[in-house]
Amino acid sequence: MCFPGSKMKFTTKEDIEAPIDAVFRAVSDFDAFERAALRRGGQVRRVSEDTRPEAMITWNISFAFRGKKRKMLAELTELDEPNRVLVQSVSGGVEGKMKMDLVAMSRGRTRLSVELDIKPKTLAARVLVQSLRIAKSKLNTRYRMRVASFASDVEDRYKGGRLT
Repeated sequence: MCFPGSKMKFTTKEDIEAPIDAVFRAVSDFDAFERAALRRGGQVRRVSEDTRPEAMITWNISFAFRGKKRKMLAELTELDEPNRVLVQSVSGGVEGKMKMDLVAMSRGRTRLSVELDIKPKTLAARVLVQSLRIAKSKLNTRYRMRVASFASDVEDRYKGGRLT
C-alpha cells in the first residue's frame, strides 16, 4: 500500500564529454560504488558473488541516517547496455527506485539522466518521507551536486585515459 501524495522524486540531468560506452562503464562500475559507500561509513555486502556486469546483483547495505542505523536491500533489476541501469531498494517501509538513463548526444557527448523515486509503504515510513519533504530543496541541491560531481569525475577519468 502506498499513501497518496506521499511519494518523493528527485531528478537531474548532466551532459558528459565522453562517449556513451565509457559513461555506461562508469555508471555500472558497482565495485566503485561499493567502495564509495564504505568510505562514507556504510557497510555493503553482495548477496551474490557473481561479478559479471550482466548478472543481476543484490546488496545488503547498512548505514546511519538521522542518528539511526538503517538497513537496505538493493537489487540491480535492469541493465540495458549502454542505455539504462535500474536499481530498486527496500529499507524499512520505504521502497526506492534509482534509474540512470544514458543518451548519446554525439560520438563524444552523453546525457546522463538520474531519477530517484522514494515511496513509503508504512505509516512510520510516511512520517519519515514527510520529514524529508521539509528539507526537499536542500536535499535536491545535494542530490544534483552529487550527480554533477560524478559526471565531472567521469569526464576527468575519460580525458585522463582511465576510462576507455
